[in-house]
Amino acid sequence: MGKLILIANPGSASRKYALYDSSEFLCALHFEYEDGQVICTLRDAEDREKVLRPDIDDMGDTVGKLREILLGEKYMSDARPLSMIVVRIVAPGEYFAADHVVDDEFLERLEVAKQRAPLHVPVVAAEINHFRRSFSAVPIVAVSDSAFHADRPELMKYYAFDTELADEAEIKRYGYHGLSVGYVVDLMRKQNILSEKLVVCHIGSGSSVTAVFGGRSMDTSMGYSPLEGLMMATRAGSMDVAAAAALKRELGLDDEGLLEYLNKKAGLLGVSGASDDMREVLKKRELGDLRAAFAHALYIYRIQSLIGQMVASLGGIDGLVFTATIGERSDDVRRAVVQKLAYLGLYLDGEKNGSPEAGQKPVVNIGAEGSKPIYVTKTDETAEMIRRAVTLI
Repeated sequence: MGKLILIANPGSASRKYALYDSSEFLCALHFEYEDGQVICTLRDAEDREKVLRPDIDDMGDTVGKLREILLGEKYMSDARPLSMIVVRIVAPGEYFAADHVVDDEFLERLEVAKQRAPLHVPVVAAEINHFRRSFSAVPIVAVSDSAFHADRPELMKYYAFDTELADEAEIKRYGYHGLSVGYVVDLMRKQNILSEKLVVCHIGSGSSVTAVFGGRSMDTSMGYSPLEGLMMATRAGSMDVAAAAALKRELGLDDEGLLEYLNKKAGLLGVSGASDDMREVLKKRELGDLRAAFAHALYIYRIQSLIGQMVASLGGIDGLVFTATIGERSDDVRRAVVQKLAYLGLYLDGEKNGSPEAGQKPVVNIGAEGSKPIYVTKTDETAEMIRRAVTLI
């Protein structure tokens, strides 16, 4: 038997956990609210589900119930406790652009980071503190979602204001989705198909485009926070700061309210006025919904524009990659994106693009004959988290 590893993925309105025996999936637990009460859906390795009703009213109490549930369902025992707990960290700052074993210094720096990222960091900080109380003997590893981008050229990290101030206040473009892109690059390297100039489109609920040169990050669309860059499910992506200030005044929001709006009420949801789910947007577009059609068109345009930016930073392109939920599953989005990329030598094979293999096999080339490779690649951020955590420990 290997190490029992618990992966934690806390959200603002839910908590998700996954238990692994080394790299082998054992079970997942999803805590969410139902009629004002917290319920837990337990899913095992055979995809069987069981709904549990823990006696708690607040999402902050889920960690206290984890041991009870895992013991009761016989996934762990006193004779075989957890070996480590792994948490993803999405936070600005040089310190958080590296992986850390959680200690007092880490928690002190996380407290400071709460002010810099008030939407993302407080939930993770609270979760880590709950783990320290409930699993005091178990090491906690904080895996950085920025680490893959940390050694980008300095030119790619700065905004256009006083660089001394940027260094002092650590206001730079740190980039995120590094776990996903890092996994994809490693997978392609193992399959001996990693080209020198690669553009990776991580298109899911959160989305980004990354330029990869020789297996290392050259540039990426996300910046100081995950809000910069592409239009996403509920995030606005890049916009003029003056426009954001005007929006703030129009809606009568404070700073946190503006961030909440741009992170959770914009993107596909805001433009379509209907849904943050691309599948629903596509259905409404087919039924003639003009807002859904416009949301889809704007979404595609933003991806195409950022691919162009990443190609410019690389000085060319040898291959394009689609990954994450929409990138792996939506042949419509892939087709629409590639339609205007013929100038880069990229042409889609319609049959391969619509094949069930695309998005199910680890890597599939959907490029037409004579095209540079266009890959659909499965990503596995959890596997990358486990690999890096085990390496650090």
